[in-house]
Amino acid sequence: MELVIDKVSKQYKNKIAVDRISVKLQKGIYGLLGENGAGKTTLMRMICGILTPSSGTISFDKIDVREEDYRSILGYLPQDFGYYPEFTGQDFLLYMSALKGMTKPQAKRKAAELLQLVSLQDAAKKKIKTYSGGMKQRLGIAQALLGQPKLLVLDEPTAGLDPKERVRFRNLIKDLGKESIVLLSTHIVSDIEHIADTVLIMKNGQLIYQNKWDEDKGNLEDFYIQQIGEEADDE
Repeated sequence: MELVIDKVSKQYKNKIAVDRISVKLQKGIYGLLGENGAGKTTLMRMICGILTPSSGTISFDKIDVREEDYRSILGYLPQDFGYYPEFTGQDFLLYMSALKGMTKPQAKRKAAELLQLVSLQDAAKKKIKTYSGGMKQRLGIAQALLGQPKLLVLDEPTAGLDPKERVRFRNLIKDLGKESIVLLSTHIVSDIEHIADTVLIMKNGQLIYQNKWDEDKGNLEDFYIQQIGEEADDE
């Protein structure tokens, strides 16, 4: 199981959002850090096939990002995921299951399982427009897990979650990282410090740090600020 990002760039007119990034991701949890405008979301959208790279290639086990088979292994939670406010949580998951080609019995079983997993079973038949921000985010996490994705891309997944929910989510991600590749981007450095096997740091569209993380290195937030600061000094 390997995601290969090879010399990937994305340019918008005069701005280079992602600049020649090469990295190989294998089973486990990767925490992606970077300031606003560093290129994190652009990179994740290219990994999910939503944006086309200006140059370079992206593949999962030699399946190109543009191929239909690639979508079947992908789960994605964007920073602002789209939903239908008049749908119930259950209806939304059944609808998303149908888009993934699941049969009705499979979809019903999986929707119930995921609603339980994200503690929304009691709100399954309530309309999404009545959900709190945290509840909507948990529903977004549930839809990203449909189809048991081998590659899971999460952009600010803990936004809107209270501290208790964040801990629950971190535990869930830990388990998912045992069987899949999880790329997690967040501004909450402690979330990454608690669960990431490998830390990735982006600045100005480039990957400036990539390494395993352990407590012997100290506090991740201090380390992250130091890395950004050193890069800024170099410039």
